[in-house]
Formats: sequence, C-alpha cells, structure tokens
Amino acid sequence: MLTFLTGLGFGLSLIVAIGAQNAFVLRQGVRREHLGAVVAVCVVSDLLLYAAGTAGLGALVVSHPAVVEVARWAGAAVVLGYGALAARRAWRGDEAGLEAAASGAVPDAGRRLRPVLLTALALTWLNPHVYLDTIVLQGSLAASHGDLRWVFTAGAAVSSVLWFLGLGYGARLLAPVLARPGAWRVVDGVVAGIMLVVAVSLVLPTW
Repeated sequence: MLTFLTGLGFGLSLIVAIGAQNAFVLRQGVRREHLGAVVAVCVVSDLLLYAAGTAGLGALVVSHPAVVEVARWAGAAVVLGYGALAARRAWRGDEAGLEAAASGAVPDAGRRLRPVLLTALALTWLNPHVYLDTIVLQGSLAASHGDLRWVFTAGAAVSSVLWFLGLGYGARLLAPVLARPGAWRVVDGVVAGIMLVVAVSLVLPTW
C-alpha cells in the first residue's frame, strides 16, 4: 500500500500542472465537447507511457536523443498553432462557447470528433517532456522499488485516471461563470498565453 500511495503521489506531482494538455482538457470539459474521448486519450496514453517506463524503455529514449528533439519541435509547432487559434477566438469572441455554457450544452456538440482527437493526441505525444517524465523518470523510480515496481506504476496510473476525470468532468461546474459575456474571451486568452509559454519552453533549451 505504501508503494502504491508513493506512486499515486508521484503521478499527481507530474500531472497536476498548468500545461497545454491540461488546458485543452479543461476547455473541452467546459464545452462538453467529446470529453469522454479526450479523457480516454489522455489516460490511455499515460498508462502506455508508464508501462513502457516500468518495462525498461527509458534507456532507449535516453540513447536516442534525436527522437526527443523531433518531438520537441513538432510539439512546439502544434502547441503554438493551437495557441494561435485560442488567441483568435479571444479576439473575435466565442459565441458558440457562450451559448453552450448558458444553455447547459449538449454533450459532444460542436466540432467533429476527429480533429478533437488529433489535437489531444498531438498535445500528448508531441510533448518531449512526457517521455522524460513518464518513461525515464517514472521508470527509474519504479525500478527502485524492485518487485513492487508495478505496484508503484499502478499508483501512478490511478493518479492519471483521477486527475483527468476530475479535471474534465469537474470543469462543468464553471459553465454558469462562463455564461457571462466576455468570459470565453478570458478563457481563450489564458489558454493562448499558456500555449505560448509551453511552446517557448519546448524550444528554449535548443537555443
């Protein structure tokens, strides 16, 4: 149990932070737009990465820095592009988001599923930090627990499930606030700022 709780705490320490992926999940949660699919992508991705790290693939990532480098630049481009779209919505206003929040929103209304899923996948798998945090760091810590390494990993996996479910579905509580005029402009402005900071942080180490 102690090993499990240690893994749970470690997982939360990695995931509970304002970043591109969390900002996207939060926005989808408020809009109630394909939220189940987005949460599933994030959770399953974390489970696969944690399992890969525990299975010992961390050394492979470390020995192939070019993979991380490609993910760094590709991820920065995707995050910057999504940030630009958010900035555009903030400038022009998001009447669809306002109406959805005011009316309670019809689940899965709005954009088609495919672009939403592709965005979730890109924000997850094109972030080089995800490989260093989950496969390398988590894998190393799991290995330090010896025969209990999978128990540690299970704790980290549960933290991912709890966080994304809470973040996505808990975001609906913000709907009354976001029904106010101008509220979505603030949200999209914040999202755009977060995306810009994340994009810069991805490419800054290479300058």
